[in-house]
Amino acid sequence: MVDPREQLFEEFEKLARIRNECSCRIFSECGLSDMTVRQIAYLRMIDEQGDVTFSRLAEVTNTSKPTITEMINRFVRMECVYREPCPDDGRIMYIHLTEKGKTIAQAEQAALRQVIEQMADVLDEDELDLLVGILRKVR
Repeated sequence: MVDPREQLFEEFEKLARIRNECSCRIFSECGLSDMTVRQIAYLRMIDEQGDVTFSRLAEVTNTSKPTITEMINRFVRMECVYREPCPDDGRIMYIHLTEKGKTIAQAEQAALRQVIEQMADVLDEDELDLLVGILRKVR
């Protein structure tokens, strides 16, 4: 007899693999299959912060300004971000995501949505309601 916890582990492992495949597909479409987890985290942080300066990004990531500058320069070369001077103070530069940068920053959410769509395609409404009810119990 198979242990239910082991079965649950195997099923969640399959879901994680599907999500990773979706993420990889999104990164490949952006031409960035070799993007690191840390780089993705920086892009997500920029996406979450909105109009963010170098100083603010260094603060929220607990990283030095030179490290942020190096990372942003790399992102500019990768066409993921662009700089925009502050209209009130030309010394201050804002960091903004390009469409490509937004796609990468939001890739994990997009991949999760793709997994959910695949699940919704094979489950009927009652099964989806049951699954949502079960998952809500997990805290």
